[in-house]
Amino acid sequence: MSNIKLIIEERPSDIGNFMVGRLLPFREKRMVGPFSFIDHMGPVLMSDHLNLDIPPHPHIGLSTLTYLFEGAIMHRDGLGTEVVIKPGQVNWMTAGKGIAHSERTPEYLRHTNKMMHGLQIWVALPKELEQMDPEFFHADADQLPIWEDGDLQYKLIAGEAFGKKSPIPVYSPLYLIELKSKTRQTVKIGDQLFGESAIYILEGGIESEGNTFGTKQLLVAKESSLCEFTILENTTIYIFGGEAFPEERFIYWNFVATSKELIEAAKEKWLAQEFAPVPGETEFVPLPERKV
Repeated sequence: MSNIKLIIEERPSDIGNFMVGRLLPFREKRMVGPFSFIDHMGPVLMSDHLNLDIPPHPHIGLSTLTYLFEGAIMHRDGLGTEVVIKPGQVNWMTAGKGIAHSERTPEYLRHTNKMMHGLQIWVALPKELEQMDPEFFHADADQLPIWEDGDLQYKLIAGEAFGKKSPIPVYSPLYLIELKSKTRQTVKIGDQLFGESAIYILEGGIESEGNTFGTKQLLVAKESSLCEFTILENTTIYIFGGEAFPEERFIYWNFVATSKELIEAAKEKWLAQEFAPVPGETEFVPLPERKV
């Protein structure tokens, strides 16, 4: 990327009984396009007595995207969805006016050693859709556009780019692209991107303007149309971004909204346990004691 504006390092964050590396939001860059939140989970080996257990918790004003490299997560939500997320698949849950969901290690893995590694992402909804009815969509790995350009391997996880379209039903112009290379080479893809853009380096590294960048770094571009860099051998990166919204977004806990009033209403609704319950679940994550 020949026009790096900001370098964001992963910061450790505790999400209950599990540590993640937080990339967004960042104090100097709250969002990249519509992307408002990105956590890198793992990689971590979880023993036979340690499992991922995040009880039901609420969301509003966003879509969640879960993409795993290793492991599995049982997703349950207030719509009655119950599905195991496996590597290469995409879970896309649109909260809209409100939904609760839980994330746990599936029963078949709870008494064995297992790996957990993946990305959890929030994409804010446009203002006119932030109060839409909640929805859920699951895509298998073979449903995603995958192609090669020489030694470069591309996968379009969400959105539109390179004349291709992911089946994920996004609600604003965006893209989330996986790019892999086994060899060192120059990458020029700026004219395929739009809006705000950033690169997350999962493994390997890239070079730009004489500088080398490595794992656990997020590089935010000044201008997506100038996206050009050297990708090193055995590298995997994720390029994401899209059109930014004209309005500010407020973030409190798991809520994203264009107004503090919507967040306050969601807080009261969760305190009163008025979100649709998650079938089969009796626990819930309490509301944090913190003001917007």
